[in-house]
Amino acid sequence: MRKVDKHQKYLGIPTIYKRSKKMLFRGLLDRMWKKLRGWKEKLLSRAGKEVFIKAVIQAIPTYLMGVYKFSVVIIQEFKSAMARFWWGGSWDERKMHLLSWDKLCKPKCLRGLGFKDLEVFNDAILGRQVWRLVQVLCAKYYPHGNVLEARLGLSNSFSWRSIWSAKSLVKEGIMCRVGNG
Repeated sequence: MRKVDKHQKYLGIPTIYKRSKKMLFRGLLDRMWKKLRGWKEKLLSRAGKEVFIKAVIQAIPTYLMGVYKFSVVIIQEFKSAMARFWWGGSWDERKMHLLSWDKLCKPKCLRGLGFKDLEVFNDAILGRQVWRLVQVLCAKYYPHGNVLEARLGLSNSFSWRSIWSAKSLVKEGIMCRVGNG
């Protein structure tokens, strides 16, 4: 077995990154474009494109969205790539988009196509992480207090700040229920 001095990625997440968050997600965007370009020549129908976007393209950033808060720029690049693929354009050429991507992200019952809104999805996944951490941390470190009322601190990693950013979303959604036990 050979010894590895420095890991480039661990579970798809870069282990070392500089201050530029855009460079952190560059590999993710490149992977998405590679998949889009690979299917471009095969002339998929609208239904095929819909399934491809929902099942393959929107699944690519899911794991990283559970760890990092994506910037608006990165989410916009994802949206524009998916919209170009949907309307038939490539990176070089531009085709007219008959509806905005936000309208396509509405549920089908509201006359949309049901694509994920990546910004909302990112917040939801980070909120789930916060809820899991709250359950563990409350039991371990805050038996008489509340982790949701704790402060962030001063020097934290990008991962911890990303997860912490969804704390307000979790606090907003928490409700007290009276059950049978």
